[in-house]
Amino acid sequence: MIKFKYVILYVEDVEKSMSFYHQTFDVPIKFITPEKDYGELLTGETSLSFASINLASSNIKQGFLSSKSEEKPFGIELGFTTDDVEKLVEKAVKNGAVLYEDIAVKPWGQKVAYIKDPDHYLVEICTEIQ
Repeated sequence: MIKFKYVILYVEDVEKSMSFYHQTFDVPIKFITPEKDYGELLTGETSLSFASINLASSNIKQGFLSSKSEEKPFGIELGFTTDDVEKLVEKAVKNGAVLYEDIAVKPWGQKVAYIKDPDHYLVEICTEIQ
């Protein structure tokens, strides 16, 4: 059996990053380690997880690129759907995100906006595709 189970973001402060997603997207916290270097949020079948840069560095011996504010975001995004894109974008910005691409309506009718979370990861906030 193969199952896609989690996505892990490497961040400076696991607790702070989890708090942003918990407060902004109302996803429950599954757990965080006592060392506060790894945690998971309950997002359905696939967990959104966070690992500290230090923990990730101990696991990935060859190194990795970390997300930096002065650079463009990685060519990957997290996606959250909502009935009210404007309200959720406003809430995200209030909680520390930066608006990256303003709300636009796609030719197929989907409303889409992009933010950078406090760790500079790209997040799409959109309506469901009809």
